[in-house]
Amino acid sequence: MSYLSDIQLDDLNLPPPTPEIEQERKVAIFDLLEKNTFKIPEKAIRGNLKGPFNLKLAIKDKRLVFDLSSKEGNKVAEFHLSLSPFKQVVKDYWSICESYYDAVKNLPPGQIETIDMARRGIHNEGARILLERLEGKARIDYDTSRRLFTLICVLHFGG
Repeated sequence: MSYLSDIQLDDLNLPPPTPEIEQERKVAIFDLLEKNTFKIPEKAIRGNLKGPFNLKLAIKDKRLVFDLSSKEGNKVAEFHLSLSPFKQVVKDYWSICESYYDAVKNLPPGQIETIDMARRGIHNEGARILLERLEGKARIDYDTSRRLFTLICVLHFGG
């Protein structure tokens, strides 16, 4: 039962997302809710709550905040990660995404595929960094890390 059953992004102070960013967000949340793994070490859990968890993801004071509660709304855990290790990979990811979105409109399939492969490579690097940063705080699988990285990007660049 250690998984995320609800995901909310604290994006109230962000500009409205572009259609592309909104689509990335919707797909990531949908895929996460379909299948994810999110385990919190016993020592980090308040009480004996083991999941499923509601996640509120936010950026506050240049830190990524994971605020976890039970399905009933009881606080389970909260942890903060520095955004510094993500800064360059997030910037590179959105830069390649812009190229990809432009390519889809203007380039032949072979060139689109090349850009998409580069985009996936950068995305995988972001997922790897997230896995490292969550060590000791939460255990997630690689696919969960990739989708959460997408949401970090959405929060980081807002729109």
